[in-house]
Amino acid sequence: MTNDTENSTRKRPRFLDRTYRPDAKVGRFLSVLVLVGVSYGLYRGIQDNYLAEIMRVTPFERGIVEFFREIPGLLLILVLALMYRFADSRVFKVGVALMAGGATGLLLTSGSAFFMTKIFVVIFMVLYSVGEHVIMPVRATIAMDLAKREKAGASLGITGSISQLGNIAGFILVAAIFSMLGKFGFDRTDIVGYRVVFGAAAALMVAAALVAVALRETTLKSQRRRFYFAKKFTKFYMLEVFYGARKQIFLTFAPYVLIIQYGADASVISQLYAICAAFGMLCSPLVGRIIDKVGYKAVMVADTLILIIVCLLYGFAHRIWEHNIAFIIVCCNFVLDSIISIASMASNVYVQRIASTQEEVTATLSTGISVNHVISIFIALMGGWIWKVTGIEVLFTLSAIFGLANSIYAATIREDDGRRETSSTT
Repeated sequence: MTNDTENSTRKRPRFLDRTYRPDAKVGRFLSVLVLVGVSYGLYRGIQDNYLAEIMRVTPFERGIVEFFREIPGLLLILVLALMYRFADSRVFKVGVALMAGGATGLLLTSGSAFFMTKIFVVIFMVLYSVGEHVIMPVRATIAMDLAKREKAGASLGITGSISQLGNIAGFILVAAIFSMLGKFGFDRTDIVGYRVVFGAAAALMVAAALVAVALRETTLKSQRRRFYFAKKFTKFYMLEVFYGARKQIFLTFAPYVLIIQYGADASVISQLYAICAAFGMLCSPLVGRIIDKVGYKAVMVADTLILIIVCLLYGFAHRIWEHNIAFIIVCCNFVLDSIISIASMASNVYVQRIASTQEEVTATLSTGISVNHVISIFIALMGGWIWKVTGIEVLFTLSAIFGLANSIYAATIREDDGRRETSSTT
C-alpha cells in the first residue's frame, strides 16, 4: 500500500505534490474539470448570442430567463437534501450527468423545429443549471479535502486555473467555428454555427460524465441538512447576499450590453470570454496564494472596492466617450470583472477556517449558494425591467452600491471570527 502511494506520488508534477496530500489521487478529478471546462466554454460562448439573435429574447425577457435559470441555486439545499446519503464524489457525478443532459437538450433546440421554442430552451438551460449548481459546493470541498490543510487556497487556485484552461479552449473553438463559417458566407444569425457548437459541448459533457463515474478521490460523506444555519457563519451568509446581487447583474446583463448596445457577435463574445479565462488561469493560483498569505478578509475587501469602479464605467462609458472608445472600455471592464470574481474563493477559505468538520464546510457552502440566490433571482427578474424603464446606468449603479455594501461588511470580519461561537443549527 505504501509503495503504491509512493509510486503515485512520484508520477505527479511537483506543484501537485506541494499542494495535495501524498495519498490524494487527483488525476481523474482534474480530468473531469478540464472536460467540463471545455464544454462550458463552448456553451457559455454562444449562450447570450443564441438567446438574442436566434431566439429573439429581449433584455427584459433575458431577466425572466435568468430568473428561472437561477431557481436551482435557490433550491440547492433541497436538491442536495435528496442526496444526503451520497458521498460528495457521488454528488459531483450526478451534477456532471445533469449538465450533460442539459447540453444535449440545447443541441435538440438548435436542430429540431419541435424543440426550438423559448420554453424548451429555458427548460434545458434550467436542467444544465441544476447540474452546475449541484457541483459548486462539492467541487470546492473535494478540492480542499484533497489538499494539505495549509494549502486549501492553493488547491482552489489550481482547480480554478484548470477549469479556466478548459474554458479557454472552448471559447477559442467558438471563435474559430464562427470565423470559419463567416468565410463560407454564413452570417451571425445563421443557426449552423450554433448547432456545431452545441453538438461539441454535449459530446464533451457526456465524456466528462463517463470519466466522472470512475472517481474515487474523496472519502467525504457529508450528511446534508435541508437547512444549515450556524451563528458563527452569519457574516458568510450576509456576504453571499451582497455577492449574489452584484454578481447577477454582471452575469445576466453584461454580455447583453455588449451584444445589444455595441453589436458584439458570438465570435467577439467568445474571444472576450477566452481572454477572461486566460487571466483566470494565470491569476487563480496567485489569488489562492495571496489568500493563504495575507488572509481572506483583505482579499474580500479589496476586490469589491475595485468592482465599484468597474460597475460605474460599465454603466456610463457610453455617456462619456464615443462609441468605439466606449466599446473598448466596456470590454476591458468585462475582463476585469472576471478577474475580480476569482477572489470569491476567499469566502470558501473563510468557511473552512472556522468550520469544525468538512461536513460543516459542505453544508455551509451549499446553504450559502442558496442564500445568495434568494437575492440574485429577484435581481435577475428586476434587472430586465430596470434596464427597460431606466437604462443600464441605473442598473450598474445598483451593482456598484451592492459592491460597496459588500466591502463595508467584509471589513467587519476578524480573522478569528467564529472560533469562539457555539454552532446552532435548524
